Amino acid sequence: MPTLDTLIAFFGIAVLLGLAPGPDNVFVLLQSAMRGPRAGLTVVLGLCTGLLFHTAAVALGLATLFAASATAFTVLKICGALYLAWLAWQAFRAPVDAPVQASERAGNGWQMYRRGVVMNITNPKVAIFFLAFLPQFVSPAQGPIAMQIAVLGAVFMLATLLVFGAIAWFSGLFGTLLLRSARARRALNWFAGTVFAGLAVRLATAQR
Repeated sequence: MPTLDTLIAFFGIAVLLGLAPGPDNVFVLLQSAMRGPRAGLTVVLGLCTGLLFHTAAVALGLATLFAASATAFTVLKICGALYLAWLAWQAFRAPVDAPVQASERAGNGWQMYRRGVVMNITNPKVAIFFLAFLPQFVSPAQGPIAMQIAVLGAVFMLATLLVFGAIAWFSGLFGTLLLRSARARRALNWFAGTVFAGLAVRLATAQR
């Protein structure tokens, strides 16, 4: 079981990641701005459900490898750091001169929930990110690794639910104005790039 200090630190970083612009929270913002907070909150529930899949995949597939092989850990953290650095670069250079578009047609609650689930599960970047992110907060001395990853996954889902839920609610009221502002999108891109760059450095220097 992760320590309380680890869980608090993990929760704080998960909140920051939820705030950093990405495909999922931009999707929530768009749905809420176009269809209202209820539609956005339904999408959020679908996205959080999709995180169960990624948490289980990491817990069942990575635990043995992570516990037994120092080489695997090193290779994994280098790949994860490079991936995070690439995300930072993409965020820094993302264009802001064109307005954000939404092409999804309106649907009922089940359809919105299903879109959230499918979008999360079929996004390979989420799976890669979980593989790179969760093991940083795991310690073999704290008990079974699979159990620790499951707990961290639940904490990540809680942070996602809170942050994305807030985005859904407020963007239902103010999202349209935000999407029209190139200055706001530029600030969000730089914030995202800074967060991902910091995580890349942290992962590259992590010890097993």
